[in-house]
Amino acid sequence: MSNLISLILLAYVIQVVESLMELKPRTITVLRGDSARLTCSTTEQWEVMVWLLNGSAVLTISFQFGMLSNNPNMTAVNCSTNQLSSWEFFLISAQRSHQGQVTCDLQNIHRETANLFIQERGNVAITGGNQTAMRGEEVLFQCLAVGWYPAPSLTWLVNGREVDQGQYSISTEQPFDVDGFYNLHSNLSIQAAVSCHVECLATVSALPTPQASSVRLTVVAEVENVCNNSIALIAGTASLSAILLLMLLSVCIALCYKQRRKAKSSKHMTRRIDESERERSSVAEATQGKVNLGYTTEGYSGPEWGDLIVTSGAHCQTGSISAHKRQGSGATGGNSKTSGRPDASKKSQEVPAEDFDIDMDAPETEKAAVAIQSQFRKFQTKKKTDSKS
Repeated sequence: MSNLISLILLAYVIQVVESLMELKPRTITVLRGDSARLTCSTTEQWEVMVWLLNGSAVLTISFQFGMLSNNPNMTAVNCSTNQLSSWEFFLISAQRSHQGQVTCDLQNIHRETANLFIQERGNVAITGGNQTAMRGEEVLFQCLAVGWYPAPSLTWLVNGREVDQGQYSISTEQPFDVDGFYNLHSNLSIQAAVSCHVECLATVSALPTPQASSVRLTVVAEVENVCNNSIALIAGTASLSAILLLMLLSVCIALCYKQRRKAKSSKHMTRRIDESERERSSVAEATQGKVNLGYTTEGYSGPEWGDLIVTSGAHCQTGSISAHKRQGSGATGGNSKTSGRPDASKKSQEVPAEDFDIDMDAPETEKAAVAIQSQFRKFQTKKKTDSKS
């Protein structure tokens, strides 16, 4: 009975003492290179506070004089109030070797211990980069997470949605020593339906945001549809442009042809006028400015007609015009016969020229000249009509 009472009293004393001292947090996890912070508080009067790391004293604090030791990687800050004595312990640039237990020891009073975990952030990458696949094809993605401690948690995302764990596999490579790292290898197989973003995420508890690697899957069918639409648009534009170009070219050709015909007709008309002027000039020269009553163009078929001989003499007042006609083959008006009998016209002899004396100043001569000029214009008109036809 007395032993039972002693045990109860001891437990009560321990509980009272523990309530007078507190170390927090009791578990702390940081990344390598980060700082670890722990706070030791008490309401009891104390003289010396000692901080221990894995059983070794690393920092000593005096209630009266403050910190008594100087460590470049560890320090403490007094956070005490009137009711509570409190010191905050800092582990600067935590390393894997610091992982273990951190103890606050109030000498001759009590001690409390917390657990410190140091984690390592590695790298993550999807091998192979972006991929292109046909619609409905199975596509394999591989993710590597290297240099982690402890082993990270690895997940896949497709277009921002987490993939079910049953759709991918994970293999883990254990470290060879206490300072080693974990390496993970994961395979994800998906069916190409639409183009999408694929992400691989790896993380540990001390990491604020996961490490991620992403690639893009492009479905060929969608690219072909876009290309087909673009090709159709380009083809339609090209066809319309070709039609408009042909129409413009046809109009230009028609205008050029019309302008050329107009220029050619104008040139031909000018040449006709020049020829007429030259003929009139030759007639005027032959008659010495007077009308040649012996010239006519009707029935002209060559050098047989129109040979004019103008003679003048001082012994007469009127001009003497001699007109003669040479006969040859076909000069009888085209009435030659093709029968076997010899044609008497072929044996015809040259007809001697007949001389006529014409008074150039007589009114009858002037009327005859007007008639000859009228016949000449008719011949020119007929000649133009025959040449056009």
